[in-house]
Amino acid sequence: MKRFHVHVAVPDLGKSIRFYSTMFAAEPTVVKPDYAKWMLDDPRINFAISHRGSRSGVNHLGMQVDSDAELEEIHQRLDAAHANVAEEKNVACCYARSDKYWITDPAGIAWESFRSLGNVPFYGEGDDVKTAASCGPANASKSSACCA
Repeated sequence: MKRFHVHVAVPDLGKSIRFYSTMFAAEPTVVKPDYAKWMLDDPRINFAISHRGSRSGVNHLGMQVDSDAELEEIHQRLDAAHANVAEEKNVACCYARSDKYWITDPAGIAWESFRSLGNVPFYGEGDDVKTAASCGPANASKSSACCA
């Protein structure tokens, strides 16, 4: 089953955690000094926020899947749409290890399709985090997969 993903960069993590916890009527499932995430079932969304020095606002959108088959189905659709797709396998990002595909839509919005493989105790590979402007197929790299 697919879950919609939204990642928002925020200027004040504490204020944003309080705001979104009230709005969603739920506490985050993950809280770190620079990151928080809600895994909601109604609506079915993986909603993440972070404070890592990037410009405030929507950082990227995405689709989280539960299986390799679902991830490959999305990858095939992206290829069929003639999107320039960047593949990343077994990368650490946002305190999780994942397989993922990055694209940039015609409006310049970064989209991430991913399957989580497990948790990691750090934000990204070497904690080297790219900005939203550098996310997507033209700039994704296996050595620094995390966009925030």
